[in-house]
Amino acid sequence: MPEPIEVRKVAIESVTDASGLAELIDSGVIEADRVLAVIGKTEGNGGVNDYTRILADRAFREVLVARGTRTPEEVAQVPLVWSGGTDGVLSPHATIFATVDPSRAEPSDEPRVSVGVAMSDVILPEDIGRPAMVEKVAAGVREAMKIAGIEDPADVHYVQTKTPLLTLATITEAKSRGQEVVIEDTGPSMDISNSTTALGIAVALGEIETPAADQIHKDLSLYSSVASCSSGVELDRAQIVVVGNVRGIGGRYRIGHSVMKDALDADGIWEAIRSSGIDLPDRPHPSDLGGKLVNVFMKCEADPSGRVRGRRNIMLDDSDVHWHRQIKATVGGVAASVTGDPAVFVSVAAVHQGPSGGGPVAAIADLG
Repeated sequence: MPEPIEVRKVAIESVTDASGLAELIDSGVIEADRVLAVIGKTEGNGGVNDYTRILADRAFREVLVARGTRTPEEVAQVPLVWSGGTDGVLSPHATIFATVDPSRAEPSDEPRVSVGVAMSDVILPEDIGRPAMVEKVAAGVREAMKIAGIEDPADVHYVQTKTPLLTLATITEAKSRGQEVVIEDTGPSMDISNSTTALGIAVALGEIETPAADQIHKDLSLYSSVASCSSGVELDRAQIVVVGNVRGIGGRYRIGHSVMKDALDADGIWEAIRSSGIDLPDRPHPSDLGGKLVNVFMKCEADPSGRVRGRRNIMLDDSDVHWHRQIKATVGGVAASVTGDPAVFVSVAAVHQGPSGGGPVAAIADLG
């Protein structure tokens, strides 16, 4: 049986601020050596050259090394998944997942959060956007499920990944080996890496059959309802964090999920919160949450039709502000209006993650 999980959200008050993590450790809420994963938002541009992710990564890992017994090499294996870009009201923050001693956890036979982390095989530059990447991610997700003690894919409610994207250096390296990459424009490679990863998650969970090469990043009818995929320059394989529920594990936390059908679908967020075990009235208000909501995690995408609920928008035509930033700010505002808290995890580039123009939503509740 896997160990119970503690989940805490902390603010990030500057680019290199990891004081929230340090305080949790110093106060005995969690132990540095028991931290399994961190999922957070940083304040950079969210693009290929968003180095705030690297700065946050370094700051959090330094705390884990300084306050624990793991070596820097061991801490380097802990998945720290950073999504850059806190447009609009979104606030930089991190959600920390750690195991706790079973003797300290509240016993429960109800479904409670379990977490499995895994690393895929190395994803080569030429794998990105192609079936080889789908297969490598799917294998990693299955391994993470085993670690979490989750047998039924229906008990998986959130899969967060971080995968490599293409840079000039990796494109050049692939060419030196006689390989061709799927695209030589580094910016769009972020979206393609995310979408390919999402299909790997969907395959592992039995949501879809293995897609053909020409369906990747094209057939929008294929998606996972629990995938949340980010990519960056700081790694060469998929970091995979599977979060689901296991009965008998104990602890206070439960996770649920749903999907937003479009960028304004606040009901989809509320449904994910209900799925996490929080009782809500028919027409809920943030005050109904009673301090039980730890965080929500969601992906978003500008609708390729250029319309939301029949009304035209110009996100995909705007040459001044990239649509990544516009849709992130939009969905972030909708999410914050639901939770009453701007520190919510909203990430962009959601092809194959939830329905086209919408996206998946996961919610974690503290039921203790």
